[in-house]
Amino acid sequence: MLMTGKQYIESLKKLNTRVYMFGEKIENWVDHPMIRPSINCVAVTYDLAQDPQYADLMTAKSNLTGKTINRFGHLHQSTDDLRKKVKMQRLCGQKTASCFQRCVGMDAFNAVFSTTFEVDKKYGSTYHENFKKFLKMVQEEDLVVDGAMTDPKGDRGVGPSGQKDPDLFVHVVEKRKDGIVVRGAKCHQTGSINSHWHLIMPTQAMRPEDKDYAVSFACPSDADGIYMIYGRQSCDTRKLEEDADVDLGNKQFGGQEALVVFDDVFIPNEYVFLNGESDYAGMLVERFAGYHRQSYGGCKVGVGDVIIGAAALAADYNGANKASHIKDKLIEMTHLNETLYCCGIACSAEGYPTESGNYQIDLLLANVCKQNVTRFPYEIVRLAEDIAGGLMVTMPSEKDFKSKTKVGKNGETIGEVCNKYFAASPVCTTEERMRVLRFLENICLGSSAVGYRTESMHGAGSPQAQRIMISRQGNINAKKELAKEIAGIK
Repeated sequence: MLMTGKQYIESLKKLNTRVYMFGEKIENWVDHPMIRPSINCVAVTYDLAQDPQYADLMTAKSNLTGKTINRFGHLHQSTDDLRKKVKMQRLCGQKTASCFQRCVGMDAFNAVFSTTFEVDKKYGSTYHENFKKFLKMVQEEDLVVDGAMTDPKGDRGVGPSGQKDPDLFVHVVEKRKDGIVVRGAKCHQTGSINSHWHLIMPTQAMRPEDKDYAVSFACPSDADGIYMIYGRQSCDTRKLEEDADVDLGNKQFGGQEALVVFDDVFIPNEYVFLNGESDYAGMLVERFAGYHRQSYGGCKVGVGDVIIGAAALAADYNGANKASHIKDKLIEMTHLNETLYCCGIACSAEGYPTESGNYQIDLLLANVCKQNVTRFPYEIVRLAEDIAGGLMVTMPSEKDFKSKTKVGKNGETIGEVCNKYFAASPVCTTEERMRVLRFLENICLGSSAVGYRTESMHGAGSPQAQRIMISRQGNINAKKELAKEIAGIK
């Protein structure tokens, strides 16, 4: 049941996934230098599950089959499961310093499982059984599933049914006896190209007039009518440079996002989990968002651990590690990082069972967690840039450090000049110093900044989305009553 990382990569090569980049179709997208680092990240989630020392975090016993499965395909059965999820995500972040792309699917599984149970209870539908059969297949085959929620949205001032172009939200365009036909697109889809299947959810609460947009379903990545347009990342074409290594910062791992287009895709009834029940779209969105906001208390913390380590190395290599202000900045980075982790663990520990039996996190604390994630990573990388120094973004290229071209009066080469003038503490070589600075550049400003900075701001909902939920769940009136009682106000 449990695939290895190598088996996972081989399984992708068997798919007929249609990927486009820079205006052209990419035939061998699995080995493309801009895409492969993100595939390597996902492979780590498979290999860690094979390692006995991480088995308790990376695997779980399925409540559907009773078999051992990868935790990324698990339905949470206790608060202990919720805590282990966060710890697993921190571990994966530590091993990749990047987005490992399976959290969205895991969070979608748990949200769709509990929501379909309640939809069936009200309407007598069979969505819950459909979903259970689908998830059993995912668990048995150890598949990666992209959880897809974000629609293009078009004019934010009007809802789905009010758009001039109806395709700006995924919607049902035809209903058949054996299934539905859907059209539209999902944006910013993390790991979509690397996934075997997609699990589609509505992007917001819906009104009755939006019922065609209140749809949830699953489909293979290479289904007829699906294609993906790869998203640009800062400094991404460095990966295309010949023999690129040091300049990449993080050569082995990276993230990935894409626009996933559904061009009249047929979905059989067995893979439909919501179809017109607009009153449950908001519940599904809220539950998924809660799980995914919890996730950020794990994955971003693991990446933060690596950033803190890199900043400390940069201080060592610069010969500034004994300066009191450097020590204080590292302490502050650690404080911020562990605060995020505390929030992730807290919302997990306060979790509770849903009607369907799987466990939901505490939504208020999950939103507090994500609100902090919209801020603290930015401060962590600001301090990392402060410690690293300006050379992080102004140093010559790797080719300059290796160049044999003579430039000096005494016959020095460009490489010799660079290695001479960019040397620092004797505890490291010039190349080692360059490597850690390029890593920090990559995570602070380069392609990995997509996953650590901007995703921290906008992933799982932008800051205002959490503030709205905190306002709803903060129970201000109850707090007023506490104050009135102690103050003696009748």
